[in-house]
Amino acid sequence: MAEPSLIAGFDAGQTHTSCRLSDACSGELLGEGQGPGVCHLAAADGPARFRQALQGSLAQARLHLPHTGTPLLAAGIGASGIEVGSSVQELGRQLAAEALQLPLERVVVTGDERTALRGAMGNHHQGGIVVISGTGTIAVGRNPAGQEHRCSGWGWLLDGAGSATDIGRDGLALSLAMADGRQPDSPLRARIWAGLNVSTGDPQAAQAIKALVVEPGFGAAGFARLAPLVAVAASEGDAGAAAVVERSAQALALMAATICTRLQLNAPRVWPMGGALEHLALLRCRLEASLREYCPGAQLQVPAADACSGALSLARECLEARPR
Repeated sequence: MAEPSLIAGFDAGQTHTSCRLSDACSGELLGEGQGPGVCHLAAADGPARFRQALQGSLAQARLHLPHTGTPLLAAGIGASGIEVGSSVQELGRQLAAEALQLPLERVVVTGDERTALRGAMGNHHQGGIVVISGTGTIAVGRNPAGQEHRCSGWGWLLDGAGSATDIGRDGLALSLAMADGRQPDSPLRARIWAGLNVSTGDPQAAQAIKALVVEPGFGAAGFARLAPLVAVAASEGDAGAAAVVERSAQALALMAATICTRLQLNAPRVWPMGGALEHLALLRCRLEASLREYCPGAQLQVPAADACSGALSLARECLEARPR
């Protein structure tokens, strides 16, 4: 039996990295492994973490191969924080080639939203839009001509509309307005403050929350953890919480509508992804309703495959395009 022509697809997020190995010719999946997450390559430890993520997940995936020494021929990598056309993208490509011991021309490095889009599309080329809402948010689309456009994704401090971070932060801000009398009190305040281990009966509670949110370990993830509490309150009829969720749904729909206009997509397929859209049923429901207003004809659909599959398709194209 011929030895497989091995290619790898990586989905490198901030929490963990997945590596999937495939035979380039047959498409047979040969192994999958997990490794540590990545951070922005411009950070002091960014390059080291990027190398560790690729090498660690690849080593785990190779454990499933009958011949662990089978050479790797090409790799596609979708990584958090990679901006297409930037110097960071080129740095990532150079680091990946070195870490995987591959020539530069056999490595593709792009943003993980792009590999998510490729995976969602599968073998169809009509195009569509991926809308991702998790701790952060981003949307990217592709038309049948191969043109792509992205919206949002500029970091939670600047551009988190539609994300779990914004839902949690806006809900918390609303609870503080309730505490000082600017807004009528509601069960939302007690629910959120309990999530922060703060008592509504404590006269210093608001000051404690002000100090808590600026602690180094709180950040975007700290706000995002409050999003489910806001969604539950909204589903129970809390008007303030419902308005917070509605704003986020409209922000996500506007991203899709903008991409639809830029790429001249007609009634596009829209693939919702990310923890917020997966776990907050009300947000997904309101997104679907908002799409009917902002992007008529758009349809939420289940992705054909995941970001690792999208990265594998880039690796396969890279291998097929090499000089013969």
